[in-house]
Amino acid sequence: MPSYPARKISSSDGQINVLQITDMHLSTVKGVIDKNLTSKCCCTHSFEAVLKQALSEDIRCDLILVTGDLVNEVKPDIYDHIFEVLHATNIPFACIAGNHDVTDELGGELPYFQRQLVPQPADARLLSRHIINTDYWQILLLNSAIPGKVAGEVTNADIDWLCAQLSACDKPALIALHHHVMLMHSEWIDAHIADNVSACWQRMAAFPHLRVIISGHTHQDQVRYHNGVTVYTTPSTCYQFKPYEDDFAYDKSALPGYRWLQLANNGQVASWVKRLDT
Repeated sequence: MPSYPARKISSSDGQINVLQITDMHLSTVKGVIDKNLTSKCCCTHSFEAVLKQALSEDIRCDLILVTGDLVNEVKPDIYDHIFEVLHATNIPFACIAGNHDVTDELGGELPYFQRQLVPQPADARLLSRHIINTDYWQILLLNSAIPGKVAGEVTNADIDWLCAQLSACDKPALIALHHHVMLMHSEWIDAHIADNVSACWQRMAAFPHLRVIISGHTHQDQVRYHNGVTVYTTPSTCYQFKPYEDDFAYDKSALPGYRWLQLANNGQVASWVKRLDT
């Protein structure tokens, strides 16, 4: 069984196939029904079904990246269950924190902006400033979560770290974090974008080998391009948010999803989103 966290990934053909899953929002090991959704989404069942479906596809999976909001309540037994499920795949994996991994949200029955946010310490297994090297790529993981906040931040220290890694290694690079780094054109979710992204983009412009940024947080699939970088947001393994809405809204017609990324040995990337079969 691969040790955690993943640090070095190789393959016979030099290509690395990455499965990104995000925003699982488990509240209990057994799972609960979200009564706000007509689809009756059970987050635990959905997470495990997504993983089973993805790994049954006709594609080799070399690495699983989990980009935050593993839980909806910060409880050690929920993390234990998630890590047991991921270890059982026998595939190298790495997990970073989202806002729900460092914040308990009280008053779930209240309107979104009336809920109370309580800071919590992150589980020790969630990574920050972590490097995964492959033969042809470098994968850089950041923790953008701020305890007690929905919005995140890419700190100046984070940017310094990124610059140091990108200066030291000229392999094509992928950055993974929880919070989105480009506007989604949805007022409520863009209020919770990662702070300090303008400074980050400004300094990243010096590194043309930065090719890809992936994130979660937005519970939807969008693709953006900026300064030669392809920026992907990825659906939740649970419930989805309605795109381009200025007020908080679930997308009750969108199924749970996940993203594949193929990192080629020539620095190119192919990526697509799949949805859970009904």
